[in-house]
Amino acid sequence: MEIIPLSLSSQPFLIASSLTLLSLLLALLILLRSKPHPHAPPPSSSSPPKPSLRHCSCNGEQQHNPDDSVTDLVNGGAAEMVAATGASMMEQLVPEITTHALSYLDYPSLCRLSMTNSLMRKAANDDNAWKALYHKDFTLEQDSVTPVNGWKAYYAATRAIMNVNAQFFNIIRERSLPAMSHFWLNADYVKCIHASGEFFSGYNAVIQSWQLLFNWEQGLDFQVRDVRARVLTDMAWVTMKTYVDMDAGPFNVTNVYEFHNGRWYLVHHHSSLLLMDGEVDQQVVHA
Repeated sequence: MEIIPLSLSSQPFLIASSLTLLSLLLALLILLRSKPHPHAPPPSSSSPPKPSLRHCSCNGEQQHNPDDSVTDLVNGGAAEMVAATGASMMEQLVPEITTHALSYLDYPSLCRLSMTNSLMRKAANDDNAWKALYHKDFTLEQDSVTPVNGWKAYYAATRAIMNVNAQFFNIIRERSLPAMSHFWLNADYVKCIHASGEFFSGYNAVIQSWQLLFNWEQGLDFQVRDVRARVLTDMAWVTMKTYVDMDAGPFNVTNVYEFHNGRWYLVHHHSSLLLMDGEVDQQVVHA
């Protein structure tokens, strides 16, 4: 039988770790809350004693189940906490602890957690949790940014523009002129500067430049790295480094997008020139 190792970065492991950490924190909080106050009055003698669950042994004698004390402690502590504060155990946790525990989840797991119940939805929608997830998945450059609609909406918008930008490079790999024509905004102010240094302005000129490049160039195997995005209400720009030859160094690329009719359109593409031995490499390389 083949044994499949479990990766520490796998989604099931991250979810299990986060839930285990939350359970331990809740249990610790219950134990602390259940300790009697030193100045609390003794229980009234008129109150009937709470029956304790016991189990019969084989010889007919009653034996106390050690799990009963734990059950009574947990149930009693939880009830005491809710009765005293009106808040659940999860709400009693320090917000920083909850945020730290949720930071181990990825984007799909955090969304699934928010659909479990109202309490988990409140915790998963915490703005600090989404800010931490944004910094983990994207960049720390925008730590001082205050998104208008909160970090959850800003995370979703950034992920959306990242996916759109990745689609741009897929179109180049496939050399699909219809897809590239649909990708650009049909406006006279769009601009495109290729790695050859050639400048094209206006929708028709830009699309014709891509047609010439797709017809002339062979397929290229390039890598895109260090992608950074900044998203506003109806505009976004993405910077990145693209490598055709890792030894030759990267092209610095900037794409600018505008939001129209429910989707993002490319309005500006600028690729830097690649300098080799002090001269400009005349190869027209896209990406």
